Amino acid sequence: MPLPNQLCLDLVIFLLVFSLSYLSTSAIIPKANVSLSIPSSQLVENLCNDKAIQNRRFCLKALSTPEVIAAMDTTQLGTLIMKLGAANAKATLNVYNEIIKKLGFPQALKALNCCVEAYKYAILSFEMVSSELVEDPQTSNYDVAVIGPEIANCEKKLINAKVQAPRLLAGNRFMKYYVSMGYEITSTLELENPNEY
Repeated sequence: MPLPNQLCLDLVIFLLVFSLSYLSTSAIIPKANVSLSIPSSQLVENLCNDKAIQNRRFCLKALSTPEVIAAMDTTQLGTLIMKLGAANAKATLNVYNEIIKKLGFPQALKALNCCVEAYKYAILSFEMVSSELVEDPQTSNYDVAVIGPEIANCEKKLINAKVQAPRLLAGNRFMKYYVSMGYEITSTLELENPNEY
């Protein structure tokens, strides 16, 4: 049976993180400048319909901006996906930092700091992949793939620390979607140019 002090501490952590997590989520949820009724490009349709994409609806919404729809080839689409992934990672990192500033419990802080490092890594990886897509899709593919385990470790630490924050969970889920989109687009680039690498 848990000690009353532990229950109180868990309740305080939960309430604090839960209340902070209901601040605006617009920074994490992909912003689509056009509605889904606008037809997407064939490149976007092909990508979002691939079985490796974890959430087709998210993919279509995230890639429904005029800039993405106007992408003329897989490399342009890949570069835009990496930029969106980096922007999403930055927004989620800001949420983690915001919660850390207001939270003073060591158990939760350790988990949150692990996630901060994972998101810093994700930002650097997405930005690096964006610049290396043309020269080396195979390396790009690997660099995107290794973001996933970092985010999974972050989630594990949050669960173990009993941090329950819908905004953080949503940010982690969206990051997994961007990783799956990035992995799929870099896989496609590898197939399109098999002899160059």
